[in-house]
Amino acid sequence: MTPELVEYYGGRAADVYLERAAKTLAGEGLDPVVQMEFFPDRDGLLCGIDEAVELLRCVLQPGDEAWGLKDGDRMERKEVVLRVKAPYSHFGRYETALLGMMASCSGWATRAREVVDAAAGTRVISFGARHVHPLIGPTMERAAVVGGCVGAATPGGAALAGLAAPSGTMPHAMILVFGDTVLAARAFDRHMGEEVLRIVLVDTFKDEAEESLRVAEALGERLRGVRLDTPWERGRVTVELVKEVRARLDLAGHPKVGIFVSGGLSAERIRQFVEAGAPVDSFGVGMAISAAPPIGFTGDLKEVAGKAVTKRGRIPGITENPRLKQLC
Repeated sequence: MTPELVEYYGGRAADVYLERAAKTLAGEGLDPVVQMEFFPDRDGLLCGIDEAVELLRCVLQPGDEAWGLKDGDRMERKEVVLRVKAPYSHFGRYETALLGMMASCSGWATRAREVVDAAAGTRVISFGARHVHPLIGPTMERAAVVGGCVGAATPGGAALAGLAAPSGTMPHAMILVFGDTVLAARAFDRHMGEEVLRIVLVDTFKDEAEESLRVAEALGERLRGVRLDTPWERGRVTVELVKEVRARLDLAGHPKVGIFVSGGLSAERIRQFVEAGAPVDSFGVGMAISAAPPIGFTGDLKEVAGKAVTKRGRIPGITENPRLKQLC
């Protein structure tokens, strides 16, 4: 984490009242060692704490401590997932950043896990970067991978998630420019490296089953799969459509060509495909994950200068959680 980013998190991206608190306390010469606990407002899958700890490692000093869980851990409502013990001036102005990292990322990861569970073993790839601000897209995609997605659409998301490469097929725009799906597929095959899977979008011009057969005949063994992304104006992708495409490919001698489904998928819709036995090899999910609501996190002071204190309605003193491990 760069010094410029640390400064940003504690300055322009921080709630202004934290800066005012820092100036007031410094003016009065007050800087006791405090313990602050962070906890969620509902159950979920924790994510963003690894980034939060990376920030803390940049601002905490020798003798300071941070204890917590890690990305990918299950968490319960009001469970303490992070505890910081240090002079308040060392980390107080970063509260906004710490809460926001865990709130957004945990929301995305929790929703991704719901989608992945619904897929019941079928691969799920994150396609949601286009639904969030571009500065946030890679972070969202990493959270989706923490939640169980096996792929991310952007190079930045793949890099943050530790994946070898981003995942993607081809856009309708490219096919429209060529004016024919087979022409686009052949050109794609000519210009893409061998590491890029030949998965062709087949709903741009013609019937999906017909187009799948045309592409399969054109690319032969090089075709890894076809992607069905039928728009809502045409009824979206259905269980029946997937089964028909699979049957026609098999009858034409292309049993190894996979079927990739995308377009407005949610956990509920994916569950319908699974329960109906639709032969889907991979799902591409966007808005269902990227638009997930954040999980609210709270940061409470529970101890000041060794004395158990807190705000009204909460219990003073640290909350024991044997799951916490020292992180810094």
